[in-house]
Amino acid sequence: MAGSVNYLITMEDMTLTERKEHRRNAIIAAVTLAKEKSIAQQADVDAVRAGQAPVTVDIREFQNILDAVAVLDQWNTQALAAVGTAYSAFQAVLAFAVPANRVFVFYNVKVETIPQPVSRVTFRVGGAAGNIRGVFDLEALATQMIPVGYFSEPITYGPLDNLAVQVLCRIATGVVARVQFGTFVVETGGQVVA
Repeated sequence: MAGSVNYLITMEDMTLTERKEHRRNAIIAAVTLAKEKSIAQQADVDAVRAGQAPVTVDIREFQNILDAVAVLDQWNTQALAAVGTAYSAFQAVLAFAVPANRVFVFYNVKVETIPQPVSRVTFRVGGAAGNIRGVFDLEALATQMIPVGYFSEPITYGPLDNLAVQVLCRIATGVVARVQFGTFVVETGGQVVA
């Protein structure tokens, strides 16, 4: 497996064109992984690279209830009770498995709760105590007019990966924080059941 470089790029440090290209690259990474996992075909990868719609798969935004088995279709963390403690970014869902016919890709993060109660986001594979796939420092977002950051590289998960996304508590509020992710799902065409 190749190494990785994890850092956050604030939205204010990117042009609109760069942000669009970043999303496009995340989709390409997801469709490429879907091809490796026999969900997509080469024609899908070629179409997405050319800026066209895929041929055999659907690409959509992540849905918390459908994809993370969350109770609410909202971007809420667990209640943040203790500083320096990691909490699930998906409400009470500590970890969940990617369905067999899907690929997930995370490419950015938005912290809506002010003052910013979280200082880091960690992506894990293998559950809540699993291996770290990516870790990003969110502190720079606290000083931004628009608290949005793009990941230096997309974080992808394939079928049946048991994943956990955790935020580190910076301010113990005792309530949930609103931490949203730019996330796409690639799945077998016509499979969305919401």
